[in-house]
Amino acid sequence: MNEQATPRVFMSYSHDDDAHKAWVLQLATRLVANGVDVLLDQWGLRLGSDLPQFMETGLTDAGRVLVVCSAAYIEKANHGKGGVGYEKMVLTGQLMRNISSDRIIPVIRNNRQAEVLPTFLLTRLYTDFRDDGLFEVRYAELLREIHSQPVTPRPPLGPNPFTKVVPQIEPRLSFAPERYVSPALLGTVTFDYSNNNGRFALGAGDMLFETAWSGGGSTSIHAYTDPPSIRSIAIATGATRITNINDGSTFDTSSRVRSPHLGEIIVWQNTAGYWLATRVERLQSRSHGSQADEITFSYAIAPAKSTNFTVID
Repeated sequence: MNEQATPRVFMSYSHDDDAHKAWVLQLATRLVANGVDVLLDQWGLRLGSDLPQFMETGLTDAGRVLVVCSAAYIEKANHGKGGVGYEKMVLTGQLMRNISSDRIIPVIRNNRQAEVLPTFLLTRLYTDFRDDGLFEVRYAELLREIHSQPVTPRPPLGPNPFTKVVPQIEPRLSFAPERYVSPALLGTVTFDYSNNNGRFALGAGDMLFETAWSGGGSTSIHAYTDPPSIRSIAIATGATRITNINDGSTFDTSSRVRSPHLGEIIVWQNTAGYWLATRVERLQSRSHGSQADEITFSYAIAPAKSTNFTVID
């Protein structure tokens, strides 16, 4: 049986803000975990790298191109500004050589405009990631497209009803546990803490924090030091915002479990010596009438093993 070649995808997007960059990074991380070779500037570029060469090589070598069409991306593409304008020029040239090509996949995100595509992509079908509640549905559709597995495939030819045939069962896609990971250094996370043993991983490498949670009620939740990457946790007493914390090491770390309420902040230290702060933004509990056990928290990982979060944007 012949193995299928690994699909290679280049991600074209504009650096709107840190939240948008984190969303693109998380999408790329999910795709890599599901067998897609992703070319992303956040992984492929270092200080001193040749940006135009990276873009041109990536756009030429990749089999497919994901164009994340935010409002800022459309503005830059239509007016030929910056790196987006350069990528648009390369892509337009490729489209002119093969007008029927379907290698460019527009992805709509952070875009409330009436026209959701830049001019050079107006005739292309797109996938819409603006509604976070539909993320998993849209992600499954996108992943199937990249792996050439149609979302609505032509039904197979049925068997002769007079002959006994054992039906084939199509394998189901698996998305766990990579959906419970956010590799960016800061952002906002929403997840169901009754899944994945209540664990959600933040950061990567030496800056990895495997946070662990369990229900505490409608206004509080429990956080634990149980995962192997966590050394200690503490409630940042008196801090209302993450950027209020100028020394995360001053709080009490004597307990294995802490129970922050809405608006309170947990400071975590991992075994590599880095520090993380998480602020509880929203809680839902099935035992209190909600449809899911869900937490939303904002977070930031301090760079260079610093305990000071006041300098984080």
